[in-house]
Amino acid sequence: MKNFSKLWRTIDSSSLRFRLTAGIAILSTVALGGLAGLTSWRMQQILVESHKDNVQEINNNIPRDIETYGEMQMLSQKEALQKAVDKSTINNTLIWVINSDDKVIAQSKSLDKFSKLKQSQLTGLKNAPLLPEIRQLSDRYFIWCGTPLKDSRGKSLGNLFVMHDITRDQTMFVTLVQNLSVASAIVIIAISTIIAFYIRHSLKPLRQLSHMTEVISVEDLGKGHLYLDNAPSEVRELAKTCNMMLSRLSDSWEKERQFVSNISHELRTPLAIVHGYLQSVLRRKQNLTETQKEALETAASEAETTIRLLEDLLELARADSGHLHLKIQSCVLNDIIVEVVGMARQHSDREINIRAEDTIIEVKTDYSRLKQILLNLIDNAVKYSPESQPITVSLSKQEQEAIIQVCDQGYGIPLQHQSRIFERFYRVDEARNRAGGTGLGLSIVKTLVEQMGGNISVRSKQDEGSTFTVSLPV
Repeated sequence: MKNFSKLWRTIDSSSLRFRLTAGIAILSTVALGGLAGLTSWRMQQILVESHKDNVQEINNNIPRDIETYGEMQMLSQKEALQKAVDKSTINNTLIWVINSDDKVIAQSKSLDKFSKLKQSQLTGLKNAPLLPEIRQLSDRYFIWCGTPLKDSRGKSLGNLFVMHDITRDQTMFVTLVQNLSVASAIVIIAISTIIAFYIRHSLKPLRQLSHMTEVISVEDLGKGHLYLDNAPSEVRELAKTCNMMLSRLSDSWEKERQFVSNISHELRTPLAIVHGYLQSVLRRKQNLTETQKEALETAASEAETTIRLLEDLLELARADSGHLHLKIQSCVLNDIIVEVVGMARQHSDREINIRAEDTIIEVKTDYSRLKQILLNLIDNAVKYSPESQPITVSLSKQEQEAIIQVCDQGYGIPLQHQSRIFERFYRVDEARNRAGGTGLGLSIVKTLVEQMGGNISVRSKQDEGSTFTVSLPV
């Protein structure tokens, strides 16, 4: 029972395979069940009707035979009645006559064979139908009927009862129906199983198509093409449509990337000039009023922020186009951590602690880019945590990976946002928005780490802080 429950939980009831199999199985059950039921009903009708005709014929012949024996053989009415009953009695047929005093005045000799049918039972069967019907008595099945019996002068002789034993035929019929039901169930199961495997085989091209599209990334849009051999024409048409869609997506992505790169490059130079002029004017601030100085400082700050945004966009554009070149060299992480933390302390005046193992951990990476990654993570920790809380940078080695962690005790990241914080321009609501930022910093960090063959992840709990973990191959 447990195995069945586990198997049922693994079945996807919304899948096309399940729906097709279930639909065909239900249709087969209804069709075969209906056919078997109709066949059984028709067979029973034929069986019963043949016996009913025999009973009805006996019921019609006995009055004529009584009259014939009475006239031709000069027998008494009782003797003619008994002789007519004996003549009409055939195998498995019981005939008896009950007079108005509820006494059996004539009966088949074969009646004695049925020990369970006593005199009291025969006299109790007075309400027989005029037309033959099936009745079960004890463990036997009979077709029976009864009609008033009159002589040639119209005088009532009593009631004539005819009962034909069909127990053997009924037993065979029930057995046949049971076998037919079992055979139908086996056929339905076999058909459903065969159809399930056939449908599974038929849907294999769709699963292949799904697997192919699943592994296509942004970088593979231009090169990703779906090829299916021996697939149905509908699936080949779907693959062709998907290839056309991938081609359009690739063109659109390339145009967008080229636009971002061009616009970032074109705007950076004039903004740098504007920022330079603003700084030059601010250096001669003795001729400026407080309002003018405040306005110029705001403009210079916004210009600097925009320049950083454009530089970030250019960085991502280079990575997307494959033009981001790294200078891979052997670096000692212990020294880089100490250098980066020293730089961060000077710029932020925050308590930043180092927790590292005594062993020297050496990796092959881009020295400048790794410093950029760590400074970005520390800068995030400084922005999104209270000034009174320390920040910890830890370094350790696990098997063939160097693990760098930047931990803060700040606002934390809500669970629903943690899977998206590395997306471009994505910023968490509430406290994180108050700290500013363009939403590109973590995206650049993720891009650089992956370019170095590493991984980055985050573990955070709201109001308790966040831990960013960078793992690099040793």
